[in-house]
Amino acid sequence: MKKPFRFKQFTIHQDRCAMKVGTDGVLLGAWASLEHHPNTVLDIGAGTGVIALQLAQRSHAEVIDAIELDEDAYEQCVENFEASDWGDRLFCYHASVQEFAEEMDETYDLIVSNPPFYVEDVSSGNSARDRARQANTMPFEVLLASAVKLLGDDGEFAVIVPFKEEAHITQLAKTFGLFPKLITRVKGNSAAQIKRSLLQFSFRSQEAITTALTIETERHQYTAEYQALTKDFYLKM
Repeated sequence: MKKPFRFKQFTIHQDRCAMKVGTDGVLLGAWASLEHHPNTVLDIGAGTGVIALQLAQRSHAEVIDAIELDEDAYEQCVENFEASDWGDRLFCYHASVQEFAEEMDETYDLIVSNPPFYVEDVSSGNSARDRARQANTMPFEVLLASAVKLLGDDGEFAVIVPFKEEAHITQLAKTFGLFPKLITRVKGNSAAQIKRSLLQFSFRSQEAITTALTIETERHQYTAEYQALTKDFYLKM
């Protein structure tokens, strides 16, 4: 059985989840801006629940909901929520984002998602992992349409995507009336190519604040910026 992943204030059991705790999710959970003081938060495609738990730790939001389609991941997410100090604020729904958006009348102040990335049809031999990783299980158009329906007028939507998809996704978001507010481009080390884009959108057209983040100076030697971002979570930061 895979060992649980221990953070400073909570533990993630992940032996039943296709997608394990990874840098992308933790980055998004640590980075997503709470400057607009969200009281209601939604995590779309919650997996282990790590991002929702990070946002519970970081915020005073009274409602932190999550949606997870995969049954095993959903059950494990619920267990991780219930075992945390914030179980009374966290709730996971077993549903697709389309079903959830159609049935939910309330809106959210902040929506986050670490969506499936792999547009190309790759196979790892693990069908649950492949489903969790491939964008055809939740195309970006579906994610954006659902997010727009579920966001309040002053709500914001934060997501992590491959850098090569950033321009396309930003253009697509504009067709849904969402405009980038914050952009952080992430690379593994100073010599590496930019790998990820952290994006936060709102319904206001504005000049996005654009920054860069480098994770390591060398193997397992983390930059001051990355340490500052994640030190409240990782045990060894």
